[in-house]
Amino acid sequence: MEIFTDGACRGNPGPGGYGVILRSGSHCRELNGGFFRTTNNRMELFAAIVGLESLKRPCRVELFSDSKYLVHALTRGWLRRWKALGWRRGKGQRLRNEDLWKRLDIARQPHEVSWQWVKGHAGHAENERCDLLAVEGADGSGQEEDEGYLREERLDEGGPELFG
Repeated sequence: MEIFTDGACRGNPGPGGYGVILRSGSHCRELNGGFFRTTNNRMELFAAIVGLESLKRPCRVELFSDSKYLVHALTRGWLRRWKALGWRRGKGQRLRNEDLWKRLDIARQPHEVSWQWVKGHAGHAENERCDLLAVEGADGSGQEEDEGYLREERLDEGGPELFG
């Protein structure tokens, strides 16, 4: 199974979208969606989550992304360290996008995932297609609220949490 992912954002933060291509042999499926206000990093993570959560049974997966933030977290042990620190970057340092890192950690568990970085906007056909899907999600109708982003925004402002 191959999964290609990309995220896009119009402004950072701003309207954002994600694009995913799932491919197994000759079978291919495309997914995308968007949010009213989010960040590019959140959309990169969300694309990988959507791809992995779409799998109906445990698979050997090669996941391709142009996000070093995503790929390095999984290949360089950052995610393992953050988890060991109670989902913190370090003592007293809040982990950005904690909600999505936790969800990604759960989504990857049933699978054997190989994380591959590809250079964005460099002619990689599937990455270019995922970028188009992500931009379509950022610009399209049917966008949702990114409650995780809204919660983080509120925490950054020093206010109370909006969501449990």
